[in-house]
Amino acid sequence: MTTTQTPPQDTAPPRRTGLRSWLGLLVVLGPVLLVSMDGSILFLAMPRLSQALAPSAGQALWILDGYGFAVGSLLIAFGNIGDRYGRLRLLMVGTAVFGLASVAAAFAATPELLITFRVLMGAAGATLLPSALAVLSELFPDTRMRARAIGIFAATFAAGFAVGPVAGGLLLESFWWGSVFLVNLPVVALFLIVAPVLLGEVRAARTGRVDVPSVAASAVGLLSVIYGLKHLAAEGLAVLPVVSVAVGVALLAWFTSRQRVLDEPLIDFSLFRDRVFTVAIITGLLPLAAWSAVAYLTGVYLQSVLGIDVLRAALLALPGAAVLTVTSVVVPAVVDRVGKRKVLITGHFAIAAGLLALLATTVTGGVGWYIASTAVAGIGYGISFAVVADTAVGAVPAERAGAAGAIAETSNEIGNALGIALLGSLAALVFRLEGPGLAPTLDETLKSGADAAARADAQAAFLAGLHLVALTASALHLALGAAALRWLPKE
Repeated sequence: MTTTQTPPQDTAPPRRTGLRSWLGLLVVLGPVLLVSMDGSILFLAMPRLSQALAPSAGQALWILDGYGFAVGSLLIAFGNIGDRYGRLRLLMVGTAVFGLASVAAAFAATPELLITFRVLMGAAGATLLPSALAVLSELFPDTRMRARAIGIFAATFAAGFAVGPVAGGLLLESFWWGSVFLVNLPVVALFLIVAPVLLGEVRAARTGRVDVPSVAASAVGLLSVIYGLKHLAAEGLAVLPVVSVAVGVALLAWFTSRQRVLDEPLIDFSLFRDRVFTVAIITGLLPLAAWSAVAYLTGVYLQSVLGIDVLRAALLALPGAAVLTVTSVVVPAVVDRVGKRKVLITGHFAIAAGLLALLATTVTGGVGWYIASTAVAGIGYGISFAVVADTAVGAVPAERAGAAGAIAETSNEIGNALGIALLGSLAALVFRLEGPGLAPTLDETLKSGADAAARADAQAAFLAGLHLVALTASALHLALGAAALRWLPKE
């Protein structure tokens, strides 16, 4: 995962790595696991949640990806704030807010309230990731031990994304949908109690300024574009979504131009002049986009098309989650033997092959193809999660490693949100065009009292959308694999 960036300098004197350091790492991993899990924990929960709150097609997508957009758009800003006011302090505040927002989300009575609290959870999550990583510099002053700790950090983050849907499905077998948020509370409480004892404060030697207009322009611009695209896909051509897209594009263009003149930009776009860096960042974004969209859509497919209960759906997701997690752990050792170039190229082609396997699924069966897809693609996802940051940082001068790591970290979070927003909207568009026209989503159609023919048409339309998403994402990974083959230097 994109978790490797140059840590801020430790204000405490150097000390040896001991039991306190490893216990501190375990404590830090708690919030990290929560942030990554909550990016995917709703994928299998959406059918049950939709029955309880009846969100529209657009609201359902916002419930899923509002969290990721909040995390991704605020990561760099909160990294700078932590440098100035202290990483541990920001960790404590962010974890507390994350816990409170989780409780509020669990008991949200309307889709609008759930979206609001999910966004608040994402904002709190954005305080946790850079601060948790930076605290490792205080825990592990030895360079070799710090590298090992960062590897564990990265594997934990990847595992959180992978097991999120499984955890959500297992919880829903016995509890109501709000339990997927309340499960955060024990970890939050333990962290708030233990962290002040085991962790030390960390500040950077140079504190960067946070450019508020840039933060606002990037967040509002991105959300405006996604809002417009979602509504165009779900509801058709209309003035408001078109204006929203235009405003968002203008804000993002202004944001880009502003970064070029700032002394301390949120994103240093000049780094993208390096082709290796560009391939690495796209590799951070695209696999997360494909994984999040396909994980959500296949969760609905298993439950609402094949009629599989949520517990079995969770168990069927286990092989892919296991492959992804194990791959992310072992890949660094493989890279040492064969090099990053071969590993990255293999990752892209593995994802493409795994996604193509979903084209064999039908409305009457396809569980075997689903498992094969998640297992094969899981190899590629694990590779991308494990090596993107090192590739990005290694492509730039040492003095710009921090900026490169921050961009790589952000690309993963934005990719996770964009997958649901853009590829999810593509599936919604197909459903609107090919479905029976009784409701904008499959679950709403199935609850509408439609006759057997309409239900069958709705399920077929949903599957057509899933197939198009898988085909599109596969083609993009084939193209990126070809670009990596051409642009990445031979080792």
